[in-house]
Amino acid sequence: MLELKIQHILTLAELFAKGARYNFIPITTSSLGKSIRKSQQAASKHLLELEESGYIERLRSGQKVSVRITTKGHAEISKIFSILKSDLETSPSIIEFKGTIISGMGEGAYYMSLKGYAKQFKTKLGYIPFAGTLNVKLKDKEFIEAKRTLDAYPGIMINGFSDGKRTYGWVKCYPARVNNLDTALILLERTHHDDSVIELISKDNIKKATKLSIGSQISIRVPVKPIQ
Repeated sequence: MLELKIQHILTLAELFAKGARYNFIPITTSSLGKSIRKSQQAASKHLLELEESGYIERLRSGQKVSVRITTKGHAEISKIFSILKSDLETSPSIIEFKGTIISGMGEGAYYMSLKGYAKQFKTKLGYIPFAGTLNVKLKDKEFIEAKRTLDAYPGIMINGFSDGKRTYGWVKCYPARVNNLDTALILLERTHHDDSVIELISKDNIKKATKLSIGSQISIRVPVKPIQ
């Protein structure tokens, strides 16, 4: 029995997209090869192997060939789709970041104290953050990539506002844990930092509460909800 490989799955998927689930559709191996980015010979081989294993049927009329996916082929595509759908909809329950505590620019204390933010923090997080943010330099590329994808997950949105003189951007908060301390990792609409730096807030002075200091290695765990 044929062990379905990625090339067979791609061929079945292409046939499915062309309407071959219920009807025989005319197809040439050269056009199929272009669609799946394989040679005409490879496409021909895929069709032969799928036919021999009962995943497709072929009808020949002179030089013309038509193909239809069998019930067996459809069942296999449906099973693969279900697996992929489940995997795509299942998010990691925890995203972990590791890095080194670095000095900030001193702006965190100012912004955290602004009334337009403080009132929302109190309402949405349940506390007004300590005046200042903890800055962490991420140590590896995997953590930087994780930060880039974090915005896709649901978070607590602190809306931007204007004080009549200037406008301030939104802040998106993700509850996080540093050691045994409750904190929030924040993403900012406007920041001087690049993706290698993350900022944390808490109702407590994070460094004092965790007995960490500049240069300390730190691990941050962020529970996330599934992406809708």
